[in-house]
Amino acid sequence: MDLRKWVWSVCAVFGLVLSVSERSRCEITWEVPRFDGWYNSLGYPRRGAVGSHLMRLVPAHYWDGVYQPLQEPLLPNPRRLSRLLTGGPSGLPSTRNQTVLALFFGYHVAFEIFDSRTPGCPPEFMNIPVPKGDPFFDLTASGTVLLPFQRGPWEKESGQSPSNPRTQVNLVTAWIDGSSIYGPSTSWSDSLRSFSGGFLSSGSEWDMPTQGGGRLMWSAADPSTGEAGPQGLYVLGNAWANENVFTAAEGIIWFRYHNYIASKLHTDHPEWSDEELFQNARKTVVATLQNIAVYEWLPAYLPGKELPPYPGYQKFVDPGISPEFQAAAIRFGITMAPPGVYMRNKTCHFREVIGIDGSTSTAMRLCNSFWKRQDVNMNKSQDVDDLLLGMASQIAEREDNIVVEDLRDFMYGPLKFTRSDLVAVTIQRGRDFGLRSYSEIRRALDLPPVNTFEEINPELNQTNPQLLQDIGELYNGDISKLELFPGGLLETLDGPGPVFSAIILDQLERIRNGDRFWFENKQNGLFTDEEIQAIRNVTYHDILIAVTSAEAKDIQNNVFFWKDGDPCPQPTQLNASMLPPCTNATELNYFDGSKAGFGIFVIVLFLFPVVSFLVACLVAYLRKYRYKKFQRRRKAGDRTEKQAVGLSANEWQGHKKHLQPVSVSIDENKILQVFDRSGSAHRCINLGNQDYLDVLLSNDCHQKALLLKVPKEYDLVLFFDEENKRAEFVRHLCPEVTDIRPEIRVKGMREKELLKEALTREQRAQIVETFIRHAFSKVLEIEKCDAGDMSGISRKKARQVLQCELTASEFADALGLKPDSLFVGSMFTLADKDGNGYLSFQEFLDVIVIFMKGSPEEKSKLMFSMNDIGGTGFLSKEEFARMLRSFIEISNGALSKSQAEDGIKAMMQAAGFDDKEKISWEDFHFLLRDHEKELQFAQLNVKGMEKQEKKKLSRDQRVSFICHANGSNKAELSRPEIRKRKKLNVSTPDVYVKPKREKYIRNPVQQKVQQFKRFIENYRRHIVCFIIVYGITAGVALERCYYYGLQAQSSGVPETSVVGIIVSRGSAAAISFLFPYMLLTVCRNLITLFRETFLNRYIPFDAAIDFHRFMAMTAIILTIVHSLGHVVNIYVFSVSDVNILSCLFPKVLANNGSELPPKWYWWFFQTVPGMTGVLLLFVFAFMYVFASHYFRRISFRAFWITHYLYVIVYILTVIHGSFALLQEPRFYIYLIPPGLLFLLDKLISLSRKKVEIPVVRAELLPSGVTHLEFKRPQGFVYRSGQWVRIACLMLGTDEYHPFTLTSAPHEETLSLHIRAVGPWTSQLRELYNEENLLELGDYPKLYLDGPFGEGHQEWIDFEVSVLVGGGIGVTPFTSILKDLVFKSSIKSKILCKKVYFIWVTRTQRQFEWVSDIIREVEEMDTQDLVSVHIYITQVAEKFDLRTTMLYMCERHFQKVWNRSLFTGLRSITHFGRPPFVSFFSSLQEVHPEVGKIGVFSCGPPGLTKNVEKACQQMNKRDQAHFMHHYENF
Repeated sequence: MDLRKWVWSVCAVFGLVLSVSERSRCEITWEVPRFDGWYNSLGYPRRGAVGSHLMRLVPAHYWDGVYQPLQEPLLPNPRRLSRLLTGGPSGLPSTRNQTVLALFFGYHVAFEIFDSRTPGCPPEFMNIPVPKGDPFFDLTASGTVLLPFQRGPWEKESGQSPSNPRTQVNLVTAWIDGSSIYGPSTSWSDSLRSFSGGFLSSGSEWDMPTQGGGRLMWSAADPSTGEAGPQGLYVLGNAWANENVFTAAEGIIWFRYHNYIASKLHTDHPEWSDEELFQNARKTVVATLQNIAVYEWLPAYLPGKELPPYPGYQKFVDPGISPEFQAAAIRFGITMAPPGVYMRNKTCHFREVIGIDGSTSTAMRLCNSFWKRQDVNMNKSQDVDDLLLGMASQIAEREDNIVVEDLRDFMYGPLKFTRSDLVAVTIQRGRDFGLRSYSEIRRALDLPPVNTFEEINPELNQTNPQLLQDIGELYNGDISKLELFPGGLLETLDGPGPVFSAIILDQLERIRNGDRFWFENKQNGLFTDEEIQAIRNVTYHDILIAVTSAEAKDIQNNVFFWKDGDPCPQPTQLNASMLPPCTNATELNYFDGSKAGFGIFVIVLFLFPVVSFLVACLVAYLRKYRYKKFQRRRKAGDRTEKQAVGLSANEWQGHKKHLQPVSVSIDENKILQVFDRSGSAHRCINLGNQDYLDVLLSNDCHQKALLLKVPKEYDLVLFFDEENKRAEFVRHLCPEVTDIRPEIRVKGMREKELLKEALTREQRAQIVETFIRHAFSKVLEIEKCDAGDMSGISRKKARQVLQCELTASEFADALGLKPDSLFVGSMFTLADKDGNGYLSFQEFLDVIVIFMKGSPEEKSKLMFSMNDIGGTGFLSKEEFARMLRSFIEISNGALSKSQAEDGIKAMMQAAGFDDKEKISWEDFHFLLRDHEKELQFAQLNVKGMEKQEKKKLSRDQRVSFICHANGSNKAELSRPEIRKRKKLNVSTPDVYVKPKREKYIRNPVQQKVQQFKRFIENYRRHIVCFIIVYGITAGVALERCYYYGLQAQSSGVPETSVVGIIVSRGSAAAISFLFPYMLLTVCRNLITLFRETFLNRYIPFDAAIDFHRFMAMTAIILTIVHSLGHVVNIYVFSVSDVNILSCLFPKVLANNGSELPPKWYWWFFQTVPGMTGVLLLFVFAFMYVFASHYFRRISFRAFWITHYLYVIVYILTVIHGSFALLQEPRFYIYLIPPGLLFLLDKLISLSRKKVEIPVVRAELLPSGVTHLEFKRPQGFVYRSGQWVRIACLMLGTDEYHPFTLTSAPHEETLSLHIRAVGPWTSQLRELYNEENLLELGDYPKLYLDGPFGEGHQEWIDFEVSVLVGGGIGVTPFTSILKDLVFKSSIKSKILCKKVYFIWVTRTQRQFEWVSDIIREVEEMDTQDLVSVHIYITQVAEKFDLRTTMLYMCERHFQKVWNRSLFTGLRSITHFGRPPFVSFFSSLQEVHPEVGKIGVFSCGPPGLTKNVEKACQQMNKRDQAHFMHHYENF
């Protein structure tokens, strides 16, 4: 009997193959179905295709009517319901003897027609709370355990409103079309094919598929071992085929069957191509699967129920999978799953199975068989045969409500929590899908209603009434709340109940009737009637016989049932107690093992600026070293070192200082001199004035140290190279003093004690400073804390201070003068009453009392006595001239010898020496009466005491400036005590008086309001532009933050790294705007062009570089924030499941169930954004560090080179954003407009950069200034105050430096004055010296770029302009002054009527070329347009007594010669720093009709800051508005 059946099975298969072969020709003549199911339905082509939505039998039921599911407390806890509903003993056999093979074939059918288990995007979680104390999942009774659950995929256009609730989608085709065998897409199918003979690719054995999984197969982790990844998984058409070894075996059966059919076809038709063989085999296999699933398995699964006869293709039938079928009805099969599965061979030998711990058991445990990769029980193809035969012989679990613990308590879960509850997950899936209640489904299916829980299953109510009662209590006795899946399980009776049966039948009938390629459809041209009949005759038994080693007698005919008499009965019905235990749930932290590496790398990222800083420091050091070397080389020819005289030694100057090589000698006048390496004496000690000398010698450490204690001075400590040199010095010392009164006391001690005993220069300086402070505290009544309290110091130190006597050099140093100054000599001689060469405390005190508190008469008498050498009461011409020279000396060389003699001559003429041979004190005092006020406040300005002088008036209170243009000295004329003076036949310059502004002073609140109003008026353009730029920046950032925080549901952000994504995307949007538009601030050519247009009224072009800095700093701060956001993101990504990340990054990561996220280093080093981001941080570190003020000044070239990295920055930024990990690139949108303008600006510069400009004249001026005059290029138009960039061909054509033009626009040539303050400017000066020019034969040529505009060129827009230049910052104003005078000479109509030029310089000799230009301007200025004021800051402050006398000399000289004693100009010369507030106040007095005064400053930051403060102070008033424009260098 068995043999006949086997023969019939083989004949049926061969008949099918032959019939197909006979009808087939060389070409495929039928319509080949698409793998994705598209256009199967003629009525609606999308129906049943991959991605089609599920078709509900009843409307969805969500909590909000849209997409929010019903959950606790409205419905019971799924886990509690699961344990109550499906709990019970295992080991009860199926009432109808269904086999385990029928169960897992049913699983294969389910995989064939639906897949909605893949997590949806964006990730939404409905984690299941585990009741506290759960015996499997909450062993510690924490009550915080959650079973992970992620909602399934849905149609993105659904879930928008109650009329369009969320609709889930099917990720495979709804047709029975072999998608579980060939895959749901052409590419998937191609990956399975061998493209040879029509076969599917084989693995290690010909009848086994390939392994490796790839990105196609779902590759969840093995919950028993933790193994993850695609290795070891079979590559099949069903993505979930490897969920357990039993479903994998089902997939292998159909893999074998396809290759079996293909080989038969190839035998019969060797001429067919691979494609013809494959497609013919495919249609046969699919038809066979359709037949078995619908006509063999379905009747077995649903007892007593089967589909009605096939009515033919119905194109309007929707085959869509219903959520009720997928999430409830078809899940009934889990009640039939056994705890284990037998394996047997064809001789009925049930083999032992090896467990995961190496032990053996009678069957393969279900809970330990999920996602197996290296299973010793399934190594060979024969093992698959044994498993299939075992499933055919094993009877499934009973069809009831009980589910074995393998699925209820040990179902596989994610790696983070490796076990789950399949029943609870199924209940939760129903809620996710919005399934209606059990009662509503019954009503929709036209089934009789049930009103109580007992009516659901009367038989169950008799056998287990407590179960129904407990279930009812969970639903609060409300049958209308009972969910579909629990209700369907409760009505089970020997198989699915009426609800589940109706749903399953409906689903499969719709699939059959709506399938255009159904094998029974005679209109599709696939099969003939004979072929259809042959297919109907094939059973699953025939398939197994064809593809396994079993023969017909080894397996029953109906493999979905096992009945008595069938071959190989199972040994016993399995229960859980017979099998090895399931492995318990474990938790995994994905970040384990990555913490250290991640932390170190983040630290390395933060060290980028540190590395850049160290490199910058190294570059700065090298630049300084080379510059100093260059300077030494320059000075080498000018300096001739003196030969050292005497003995060579090393002087010790303190514990933390290096030894200084010196030479010492003693001359015939008993003067001990110490010379430095250059041969100049830096210390002289008069040994003849000493009462005694102590010489201390070291007696250890090679006996090289010597200490010479000098009374009233700091000690001399010498280290000699050898002991004999020290002895020689002592011998030279002793004979010189043997003939005088002091004794020589020589003493030996240890070197350490010797150094401790020494009084160093610093210690002596501290004593002298305390000495002076206490002297002043006596005179000026200064508090102890300000003078230096001596209460806390030792008695020895206090005694040293009180007994201290100043040397002449220390006295000179205290006054800030040279020791050989005539003034110092006169004053020291006068004060040294005992004539011992030192000033005691009392002697010093007597002098400063007069200087500090004396009347004008006492001060002038003291000055007179200082120069009355003979004490006659009169000063001769020589003595008076000597006194004047002592005053002029303090100008520190500001006056030449001829200028000094002219000044002395003017003062002697004013003193009346024309008629007298000598003058008395009365004459001298009368001479000073014109300056009684200055003399009243004059003091002795001693270093360190400036802050202590309480009576010292502020500079603004004492300085007088400008009067009206008539030049009358109203202040002087108002003095009644001024005696009539002899009228000199000289012109009188304008007198500068102090204005009266008290009437304009308001209360502080009004001043602040006025200052604020003026600030807004002055900076309105800046404020508007600032608001626009930063408003846009904030806007684009907030838009992205809002989008990803609230709107970007499709990205999955709300469920993952909310903070990190929001921060990184928001900052990225701001950076995307700032970096491109930062380019506009450096488009110098366009800025220069636009500032001449109406745009200058709305845009502050002068502040372009300031805006550049602001935007750059904002951008780097945002870059850091962006990086920190990504650090957070990468950490979160490294601990998130792949199913979450695949939603965020679908182009990079595919959700294949592997769960394990990429490691942190993958994000940094294996993604384009990661690599470019790290490179960008590295580049930024160098750019920003080298752009800092300090390093920019030290190495401008390094700054320039690193700033050229902006090209790399923009390239990397474009690449960084273009990879579109999270969103589509947007950076280019921001970059294109400013990028094009920047490119245009660069093209303008490039068009003229390479034009060689010949130098017409080069002159090396004092103070390191190089004057270059060069040819003016054709068409070169500029305005006074503008600047250019030049490069010298001999110094490199790519290094450009900015300099202000000092030539005026009307001049035929261009000129620059360049001060040598750095390497490039010093090399430029060296290049134009005579020696190099002789060698070169001609002036080196230049490259010119410009001109560029700046704020100084707007001087012409104000009626009154004030130009303030400091040092080399005077250069833009020389051009302006010349331009102004020229315009006035040709009577050009300009708004500017008056210019005040303030030149602040240490000494006018620093920039004598400026004096020449001012002199030229004075000669051309016939309309008195320019008023020049020169401030010489090197001279001590004016109200020091000495400077007061110098000031008097200057004023007398100016009265006599109508020019300055110092500069030779008509301009007024002042001493000290300019008091801008008083100066601006006088401008308001002189020009009351002017509403706005332009103030333009250029110089060091300190100068421009003081000018800005003065402008702000003046703008508190309601008079003229001072508008400040400045440029720093």
